[in-house]
Amino acid sequence: MDIKTISEFYEAVCAEYDIKINPDALHVLQKAAATGNFTLKLSGNNRLRRVQRLSDADVLALSKCLHNNKRVTGLDLRYNKIRDEGAEHLAELLQHQNSALRSLDLTFNDIETDGAQVLAGSLQGNGSLLSLRLSGNKIGNRGAMYLASMLQVNSSLQQLELADCDLATQSVIALSIVLKTNKALRSVDISRPLLFSHQEEWAVHFSEMLAVNSSLLELHLGKVGMSDSGMERLTEGLRLNHSLRYLDLRCNRVTRDGVRRLAEVLKQDSALEVIDLSSNRIEDEGAAYLSEAIASPACVLKELSISSNNIWTEGLLSLAQAMKANTTLTHVYIWGNHLEEPVCQAFGELLSSGRLPAEQTDVSAYEVDGRLFLAESPNGLRKHWFGSNGTNAALSSDATLPPNMEQQQQLAPLQF
Repeated sequence: MDIKTISEFYEAVCAEYDIKINPDALHVLQKAAATGNFTLKLSGNNRLRRVQRLSDADVLALSKCLHNNKRVTGLDLRYNKIRDEGAEHLAELLQHQNSALRSLDLTFNDIETDGAQVLAGSLQGNGSLLSLRLSGNKIGNRGAMYLASMLQVNSSLQQLELADCDLATQSVIALSIVLKTNKALRSVDISRPLLFSHQEEWAVHFSEMLAVNSSLLELHLGKVGMSDSGMERLTEGLRLNHSLRYLDLRCNRVTRDGVRRLAEVLKQDSALEVIDLSSNRIEDEGAAYLSEAIASPACVLKELSISSNNIWTEGLLSLAQAMKANTTLTHVYIWGNHLEEPVCQAFGELLSSGRLPAEQTDVSAYEVDGRLFLAESPNGLRKHWFGSNGTNAALSSDATLPPNMEQQQQLAPLQF
């Protein structure tokens, strides 16, 4: 049979392995571009129509027809029903000598520890994959340990997302230790781990990592239960770090005292450009500390979210005033705080003057009976810094791939 297209190849593989054709997968493959590199988007949560979510058998067929395909450089398999068996098929694809995959998105599937282990094993000998997203898979502490061990060997992976993966203190600390020596990773997300200790040992280790790491650009620490004590530890490392651009601390327990420490960092030679402090407890005094830092000449902050922080008029007015003195900060998100009339007027002026563009904030101004009010707008802080400034152009370009490592070592979880 003369196979000319990827869809025909897929149909042939399904026939060979007696796999029922997934009509949605076939539809996507039939619409694939005829030339150039592209990402196959087979997400299972299409909002426009119902789709047949991919199973492990579907992944087997898909991976087989991609073994010698150089044009598919990305796989978007979010929100499907892929389990450990499907992860094994993808691991086999990643180990194939002709693998061209640079990004693999498995967000919110059903992969557990065994699946994480085989994926980690395949990445020991893979030099092409740059982005791996596993958020929402319950790989657990042991699965994350396998991935941390892999990072000791892999020198090409640039983005790793492990949010909501049931990580425990041991694996969180292991990842921080690996990041002391790993020079490839640019973006790491470990949001919402299962941390039960009140000592915040992990914060000490991440602080030590930030003090020596010069390659990490983006760090997501949302929903880690961070208190002011943890923030104090973290900022000790941030003072010595000059590479981190995006710091995500949303949904923690940081108050004015913790923010004061962060504000001190912003007044120094900090590279931080995006900070997400939404859903903390910084209140007026915390907002005042941030405003003072924003107004300082050394601050290079471009985007800030302080939404839902119980901030009243005094704190929000101090922020509005700081923006008049600072031209660097261009994105500000304040919804969920107490937006009384003076605040509405101040931010209304920032909006009308063009100092705060409407698409770069989460509020919009409107007038009723001569009074100005603020309404919520659908805009929000960008989820990722990595990639939005050309930092991961290799994910979609034709740049030369790093060579595969010559020998794959036996993979075992890190031990402490």
